[in-house]
Amino acid sequence: MAASSPPRPTLLVVDDDRAIRELVRSVGERAGFDVTVCADGTEALTELHKHHYDLAAIDLCMPGTGGLDVLRAMRTADMDCQVILMSGGATIDNAVEAIKLGAVDFLTKPLDLERFLQLLGTVRDEISRREHLLKAESRAAQSAEFCGMIGRGPASQQLFDLIRRLAPHVRTALITGETGSGKELVARALYRTGPRRQQPFVVVNCSAVVEALFESELFGHVKGSYTGATETTPGLFELADGGTIFLDEVGELPLTVQAKLLRVLETGDVQRVGATTPRRVDVHVLAATNRDLLAEVAAKRFRSDLYYRINVVELTVPPLRDRREDIPYLVAAFVRDAGTRLRKPLHGLTPAAERQLIARAWDGNVRELRNTIERACILAEGGWLTERELKQTAPRAMPAPGLPAGAQAAVSFPEGDDIKLSARERDHIRQVLERSGGNKMAAARALGLDRRTLYRRLDRYGLGSITRRSTRRGNGA
Repeated sequence: MAASSPPRPTLLVVDDDRAIRELVRSVGERAGFDVTVCADGTEALTELHKHHYDLAAIDLCMPGTGGLDVLRAMRTADMDCQVILMSGGATIDNAVEAIKLGAVDFLTKPLDLERFLQLLGTVRDEISRREHLLKAESRAAQSAEFCGMIGRGPASQQLFDLIRRLAPHVRTALITGETGSGKELVARALYRTGPRRQQPFVVVNCSAVVEALFESELFGHVKGSYTGATETTPGLFELADGGTIFLDEVGELPLTVQAKLLRVLETGDVQRVGATTPRRVDVHVLAATNRDLLAEVAAKRFRSDLYYRINVVELTVPPLRDRREDIPYLVAAFVRDAGTRLRKPLHGLTPAAERQLIARAWDGNVRELRNTIERACILAEGGWLTERELKQTAPRAMPAPGLPAGAQAAVSFPEGDDIKLSARERDHIRQVLERSGGNKMAAARALGLDRRTLYRRLDRYGLGSITRRSTRRGNGA
């Protein structure tokens, strides 16, 4: 799909006075906005539940649903939409209430068109900065990709470095990690950066093979060895000869097959079901599991000798909740891929949508994140993924261990707590930045963040204006 140009910013105008509506429409279009007009608050609320708007200019006093009512509803419907309230007969109380509800300004009628144009320019510039940041993240995601994995944080970089160092030498390795964390990608990275990358890579999903057929699938069988064996068939180990076999969810292997797998690993000999002589194979074995194999050994569900044989080298894939700094880069890559596949001009997430993603528990790890973005991209009507699409795609929370069926663990959207957490984070960043005299590089080091992540936080919390000069003025006051 050809690269698409950034979408024009959007403006919603709500006023029961037709002349005002048309005036604001004209000014907004000249300022580069796509403008939608509504004649009353009820019509506006319907429109807000259909589409995302960057800015709304709303009349305070309208019959039925007034401007403050629309503003209150918007805080739920679309947190990212900025609001300007307009009124010909406003009171100070109205203005104070509007600001408390998050309005960016309160204009009296007749409108000060110069002030209105300034506000439009400010919103347009903020959107432009966000677009540039998202493009930078998309480029960073590409540069941070390693064999199909994406990560710029220390946990990911340590894993990538370990793979690079082990790949030329490792013959047997165990990859551990939670479901959806990317264990198969780690196995493929070991294969792709190792000496056998031109040879076969055979994947065995140990949890998907019928137990009665395990031995035949792995080691093959000869004709007539059992009912239904109508021809001699090599097993997956033979197909992988000279290359690599990946045993996904190796903890699911039956004990009888575990004993035969151990022999293959120790001798390199594979014996087909019904055969009288073994066959020699040369195979690198990578195994993965989301189980605690030592606990399985203690419960006598997994052989201890096999565990120590496959655990020559162990690589642990960190869960997504332990590397949240990678989420923006993963999202940028997933949105780019989905936009190309769906042939949609998708550009990224709104700030509120991004905050929602950062706050989620991600029990399903990267796989859950990818599926969430995929569903949101399918539902998206414009170029931006908003809170609305993410909430529509949010899966029901999985019951926590020990909870009865139907009971829900409150982990997905800690709305009130998230607001408090964001406030604490904002205050902490501001204090560190002030202590560093406005030096953003020094503040980033003190916070343990890279420069890009710090700038994202400054933009999110409106702290970008804290500079060395403003800090010196503050200290000298």
